[in-house]
Amino acid sequence: MDGVIHLSSTIVPFNFPSVVGKENDFMQEVILSGQISGDGRFTSLCSNKIGEITGAKSTLLTHSGTAALEMAALLCDLKSGDEVIMPSFTFVSTANAVVLRGAIPVFVDVDRDTLNLDPTEVKKAVTERTRAIFAVHYAGIPADMDEICAIAKRHNLIVVEDAAQALGSSYKGRSAGSLGDMAAFSFHETKNIISGEGGALTIVRPELIERAEIIRQKGTNRLEFERGNVGKYTWVDIGSSYLPGELMAAFLYGQLLEVKTIQDKRLKTFCKYAEAFSELEASGLLQLPGLSSFCDGNGHIFYIILPDFVQRTDFIEYMRINGIGAPFHYIPLHSSPAGKKYGRAHGDLLITDELSSRLVRLPNYFTLSDDKIDYVIEKVRAYFV
Repeated sequence: MDGVIHLSSTIVPFNFPSVVGKENDFMQEVILSGQISGDGRFTSLCSNKIGEITGAKSTLLTHSGTAALEMAALLCDLKSGDEVIMPSFTFVSTANAVVLRGAIPVFVDVDRDTLNLDPTEVKKAVTERTRAIFAVHYAGIPADMDEICAIAKRHNLIVVEDAAQALGSSYKGRSAGSLGDMAAFSFHETKNIISGEGGALTIVRPELIERAEIIRQKGTNRLEFERGNVGKYTWVDIGSSYLPGELMAAFLYGQLLEVKTIQDKRLKTFCKYAEAFSELEASGLLQLPGLSSFCDGNGHIFYIILPDFVQRTDFIEYMRINGIGAPFHYIPLHSSPAGKKYGRAHGDLLITDELSSRLVRLPNYFTLSDDKIDYVIEKVRAYFV
């Protein structure tokens, strides 16, 4: 690293939410329509578009990715003492959805190259109390779903894709969101496709669709009433208010219409970083994201893995001084206070602990200009001089 570092006037935030199409026009249309509550025209348009992208049998728009995961946990019919296998290297919503049902998250280690669930560790973690597997697609790269689903089939387990980061990604030619029994997506402002908050639950198993609709509508059969299948609607099951308002759906639809444009830009930035830092990886100075030969990602996250925690801390500070947002990511859930209280770790999770302490994310968003990408590349290279 250079002996002297000067604060740059160039500021490159880690993330910056962008309007890319007709979001404002669609939101104005909602305001003028007289209906800003949920399940209107734009909710339907979004659901259809997400269904086209994922190939799932049903799509239910939600107010957040967290809500989609909570719906999935309800549909798994989890009970107190049941166990759900998941990675420890994930956002807290993955585990919270399970804990809220009284079940136990069982944290297992990840694959060193992709930071996704290691199927070998999943296999070891299955017990007679296991009811489901929540497979996270980290950085938009799908987990090894064939192996995970094979384990689930042998033990009659439900597979939920935590595809919060993976809209538009694919695994062996099949879209994320159609690889398990259900999948949860997020449209938080840090994701590729955004609506501020927002999410969706896609469902592959047809027998889950009717109950999912009821759970999403506060436990009522309101959608059946609106379709004319019942004379009145009433409370028939547990549930909550998981649907978003129409303003959120309108903004989201503007983004979904530009999904290819957004994804192509993210992938272009991802590839530019990967090419620029390939020599640093060859020299053993850092590790780049591992790309599976059977997955096509969506460019959601570009990360580098530094040699140790001390250097990562120094690197993040160096980038901050130079006006670049470069944060680390998850604190492993198995080492968190709530993770210790409500869950349990299967095995030593050495890879999770090691890589989570060395990982740094670099800026990647739709309006990130070429000159700012070049600036980030310049500063990363300069750090290692």
